[in-house]
Amino acid sequence: MKTLQKTTACLVLMLGLPLTAFLFSCGRQGKETQQATEPAATEKPSEWISLFDGVGLDGWKAFNHSGPIGNWVVVDGMLTCLGKTGGADMGGDIVTLRDFANFELEWEWKISPGGNSGLMYHVIEDTKYRAPYETGPEYQLIDDIGFPETLEDWQQAGANYAMNPADDSKKKLMPVGEWNHSRIIYDDGRVQHWLNGAKIVDFEERTRAWEDERTAGKWKDFPDYKIANRGRIALQDHGDQAWFRNIRIRELP
Repeated sequence: MKTLQKTTACLVLMLGLPLTAFLFSCGRQGKETQQATEPAATEKPSEWISLFDGVGLDGWKAFNHSGPIGNWVVVDGMLTCLGKTGGADMGGDIVTLRDFANFELEWEWKISPGGNSGLMYHVIEDTKYRAPYETGPEYQLIDDIGFPETLEDWQQAGANYAMNPADDSKKKLMPVGEWNHSRIIYDDGRVQHWLNGAKIVDFEERTRAWEDERTAGKWKDFPDYKIANRGRIALQDHGDQAWFRNIRIRELP
């Protein structure tokens, strides 16, 4: 019925108005109809949020603890891991106060000679977990060359630890003592790892290959590994010194 009314109106205009006025009127009605039926524009990512201000530890806390943080300090604008865990892979990690779901995260980092660290996401805080890696996937941060033990490909820098190795043909890891730039994009289970401007890991969660790797590898003993699609960002103290700066994130729709 509405379409018929608009057609009649246009015929009336055609009889009583110059051609230019008729075309303008009909064209305007057509445009308004189109605007009313077009889907809304795709939602844009949020603004960047700084996770480290270069001054203090605001926005961070010790994993599963509410007391002071003693093994991470800020030195010359760098978030510095002192490596006080004695080589253990638990007990010294810090996590953000906020949770994140879909996101783009980027940061700069460097590691001490032979050092090992990591960044995790979708981490769940609960006293039944001893460390963030029991629930959160890890972007591996390590000295590939100077590490004192032989590393599997899934243990090397940039890998989705114990799951998805980095593409060595694209990977460029800076020498120890120099800054690397890393990025993670997580979008409804599609995950990308970037290192120094190159995409080195790209995978989909919940695929058959992903599930097989999860249940057959290291995570078979950690049933809650990646059970959440929302959680905290964590930085690992693995007993070695590591430095971070320019940590920022933006949430994706």
